[in-house]
Amino acid sequence: MSGIILIVAIIMLVLAVVILLVGARRPEKAIVIEERLAQFGNRVPSLEEVEMQQPFQQRILLPMLRSVSKRVSRFAPAQNVARLRQQLLEAGAPRGLGPTEFTGLRFVIGGGLGALFFLLMLISGSSVLVMFGLPGVILLLGYMMPGIWLSRRTKQRKYEITRALPDAIDLLTISVEAGLGFDPALGRVVEKWDNALTRELGRMLSEMRMGASRRDAMRDVVARVNVDDLNTFMGAVIQADQLGVSISQVLRVQSKQMRQRRRQRAEEQAHKAPLKMLFPMVFLIFPTIYIVILGPAIPRLVESFR
Repeated sequence: MSGIILIVAIIMLVLAVVILLVGARRPEKAIVIEERLAQFGNRVPSLEEVEMQQPFQQRILLPMLRSVSKRVSRFAPAQNVARLRQQLLEAGAPRGLGPTEFTGLRFVIGGGLGALFFLLMLISGSSVLVMFGLPGVILLLGYMMPGIWLSRRTKQRKYEITRALPDAIDLLTISVEAGLGFDPALGRVVEKWDNALTRELGRMLSEMRMGASRRDAMRDVVARVNVDDLNTFMGAVIQADQLGVSISQVLRVQSKQMRQRRRQRAEEQAHKAPLKMLFPMVFLIFPTIYIVILGPAIPRLVESFR
């Protein structure tokens, strides 16, 4: 028995020595205090470095545009400024442009193109009428181009919102009837799609989280978007909130109306299709058919009249 105990003790001693040797030869992980402090003590960049990290457009072009716009906008009527601000809101405030920046952009584009064409006419030695007339026309076109772009963007955004609204209301109705509240159901709609409508709804939810009431947030959406279908929907929800009507019933009625309006718009577009196809057919397709059919007979007709 004593021999077995001795053998076990020797084995345990050998294992202890082996473990000590392995632990002594294993390289320790170097823990540098500077590396640990660097994780918590990153150097705060200076204001100049932060400004230099911004793109060239924000550092130089936009400040120059704002300075020119402020000088020009002094002569613009307040009514035009308010109308332009509303147009920019309906277009989704593209690139963060305000009325002042947009007005300055108009003058910069128009003046730049006009000056460029004036130099070209001056170098080419054109007549006085062409030298001053053509740059004036180009200046006017350059001034009108941003307005045309803004109107097209506004129309495209309104069309996108109108097209996405019926599906969004359907999902909202299903979510509310399944037991979700109105605000969480709006959050699900925002998570489901990424378009102009869901971005506006997401902004409305953010304003509500910051303390704005649902009524004020919805009215802000109506003022920013100005789409008839969305205005009707928001008005119905606001009225239901004021009168205490069941929101699920209101959503069900609005969903049915939006689907009906979408069907009516599709039928209207289908009725316009033949009229739209008439002009390309008359001026492009029919002449080609006449040439293919009557072309071989033209030489014979010419020979018969000789």
